[in-house]
Amino acid sequence: MTSWLALLHQLPAKPPYLRVKIWRRLQSIGAVPLKNAVHVLPHSGDSEAAFHALLEEITSSGGEAILTETRLLAGQSDAEVRNLFDTARDADYDELAQSAYRLLETGPATPADIAKLQKRLEEIGRIDFFGAHGRQEAAAALAELERHRYQHPDVSRAEPAQTPGPQDLTDRIWVTRSGVHVDRIACAWLIQRFIDPKARFRFVDSRSHDPEPGELRFDMADAEFTHEGDRCSFETLLLRAALTEDPALCAIGEIIHELDIADGKFARPETAGLGAILSGVCASTDDDLQRIALASDALNQFHAFFSNRKADR
Repeated sequence: MTSWLALLHQLPAKPPYLRVKIWRRLQSIGAVPLKNAVHVLPHSGDSEAAFHALLEEITSSGGEAILTETRLLAGQSDAEVRNLFDTARDADYDELAQSAYRLLETGPATPADIAKLQKRLEEIGRIDFFGAHGRQEAAAALAELERHRYQHPDVSRAEPAQTPGPQDLTDRIWVTRSGVHVDRIACAWLIQRFIDPKARFRFVDSRSHDPEPGELRFDMADAEFTHEGDRCSFETLLLRAALTEDPALCAIGEIIHELDIADGKFARPETAGLGAILSGVCASTDDDLQRIALASDALNQFHAFFSNRKADR
């Protein structure tokens, strides 16, 4: 027979946010409800400490709480309560797996994306008291995401797409994979500022997209501009659009290469700074155009920095 800890509590009507705050705290420690005001945890030193801290928070906010040790005798079995815990954790694991699958569709995922999901997996694991089966799928999805971390669009094709010259790159619809990250964000900035000021962008599922007349694709399979050899898509655009004479753009290209491919080819000290900015942009919004707009300010500043540094020499 399992020993349980049960927290019985009653909260005051005000402040209204207190109910949400306590509910979130109960979620964070992995407690499950038996009744509206009764939450349980398997008996352990950590569980008792967590409930004691929550009890003090409730009583200091004007509420009432009682912590008891209990055993189930009738009405609900230990197995049924364990199933409540497993169901709650399976839902957490499924949410995590779905987040990983979305990144697999739009990837490659950034190191920050993967680290965030790995941290969440550890958090769920700490409150997975009975080994819910959902952990296996979540861990497998994260492992697959890590495996694809440095994988880029397949650029091999029987008949290479004809690459237009610099004179044919204006007033176009530019297409790339949705969920833009480092390379795609930088490419879009480069296109809009230096290649095609009237550029229009489309963000698609590359697995099902059929190109239409007037479109140019970048950083996706079979694209006109994508990874070539050890170059990232940004570097390919620089070369094909005849922009390699701009040292500031080349410097940014080396940073984007290092952030996107991470092969150690360039050791630019500015890489971590721009990487942090772009990670922050991606964390702040899921909208592709907004990501590009927010990142463009930073990329403009980096371009000015490198241009001025050259002028000072």
